[in-house]
Amino acid sequence: MALHMLGKDPNSPEGKSATVYYDDVADKYLVQGLKVLDEERLSKMDLPDHETIVEIPKYMVKFFPEVNGDGGANV
Repeated sequence: MALHMLGKDPNSPEGKSATVYYDDVADKYLVQGLKVLDEERLSKMDLPDHETIVEIPKYMVKFFPEVNGDGGANV
């Protein structure tokens, strides 16, 4: 697996979160962010036990190639 870091939140304390990665073998994005623990928001989602929800700042969508005009993750 070749994991590529596409972008890290420059406003993150200690620079440890949030981060967007691209896995070029699975052709999928991985997102590191704050785990959502708010039961009210979680109750509005159909979330299987084996999944979780993380949140990232809105401005971080610029790290996804499809959003910034690159068309796809050609990393």
